[in-house]
Parts: sequence; C-alpha cells; structure tokens
Amino acid sequence: MTQLYIGNKNYSSWSMRPWVLMKQAGIAFEEVMVRFDSFDADSEFKHTILQINPTGTVPVLKDGGIVVYDTLAICEYLAETYPEKQLWPADRARRAQARSACAEMHAGFTSLRNHCPVNIEADLREQGQLILRNQPGVRTDVDRLVKLWGGLLESHGGPMLFGEFSIADAYFAPVCTRIRTYGLPVPAPISAYIDRVLELPGVKAWIEEALAEKEFVLFDEPYRLRR
Repeated sequence: MTQLYIGNKNYSSWSMRPWVLMKQAGIAFEEVMVRFDSFDADSEFKHTILQINPTGTVPVLKDGGIVVYDTLAICEYLAETYPEKQLWPADRARRAQARSACAEMHAGFTSLRNHCPVNIEADLREQGQLILRNQPGVRTDVDRLVKLWGGLLESHGGPMLFGEFSIADAYFAPVCTRIRTYGLPVPAPISAYIDRVLELPGVKAWIEEALAEKEFVLFDEPYRLRR
C-alpha cells in the first residue's frame, strides 16, 4: 500500500499538495500523520521522519521500496506511475507551462510563504492588512500570483488553471487558503478561481480535517498565543 507521511493539516502546506492531488485524482493511499511537536533535532517529529527521509521533512511518499521525499518529486512520480489520471495537461506546451508554474511556486513566493504561513483554522484578516502595508515583498508576490493565475485562466478558459484539474491546481491550493486566511485582496476572477479550488472535493476534505484537528502548535503561530 502506498503511504503518504504528512504533518498537521492546519499548518503543513507542503503536505497538503500531494495529499490533495491524490484525493482529487482518486489515487489510493494510507495517510501517516507525523504531528509537529518541534523541529529540533531531538523532537519526536524529527526522530520519526529521519528514519525514512534524510532531510527530516514532510511530505514523504513510500511506494513499496521506493521513497520520494520532495513535494514536486512526489507529484512527478505520481504522474509517471498513474498516466491514466492525466495529472499534467496532455498537451506538451501546456504541460511545460504547468511545470514552470509549479517550479515557480516551489522556489519562489518566499515573502508570501514567510509572512503568511498556512493556518487554515485562523482568521487573520487584520494581520493580513498590516502585512500588506509593511511587507513590499508580499505585495509583489500577490501581484505576481494575480498575473500568473489570470493569464493561465484567460489562456485556457478555466475552470482550473489549465482547463481541467492538474498538479498545478493542487500546488497552488495552499496559496488559496493563505489568501482567504489573511484576507489578501485579489481581483474578482482570481477570487472566483480560489472559490472553485476550495470547493474541490480533495481540498474540502483537507480543510475539514484541518479544522477537526483542534491543535495549537505555538511555534507555527507567529500571530497568536492561543486559539
């Protein structure tokens, strides 16, 4: 049985991506939750993950004797293993464009990720306004997202970035939750896309389970001292 090791659903954006992809695509897997206690070398989290992943991070996919421990590598592995699911766009040019968008997310948008960490349960709209005011990098990242998503939706006609659901939509799903959590303003077509992503069954399932966790991980909470 394929296993996917993940962290807390309320906070772990990287875990969310392959989990949503597999759920939405109907790929069977066993979830292995490794809850965050801390990221210190002697933490239970690190002790557990380092046994299967030398980088000590989640997510990790185990498929028989194969271990894949980078989010984008996991998505590529799944696309290769399940070609019938068409996880990337079928058209070569669109596929290249989708890979480029995911790689941009993987390596970029650092201000948005650093200053607006995923926190599905929280309402941080007031904090979001201060972040936008004080962090030009966040404003730049949001502007880039609007341009990227807007261009793809216009080019491919929606409802998802490349027409049908693909790895790209799973990859940007945590960003959609960030924009909602922090109340970051985006144009109406982008807001409508976010609504469609958040209504995908795989995304809704992740969000519902994140809300059900009812755990408060203080070191992952830069803006609150309690729930």
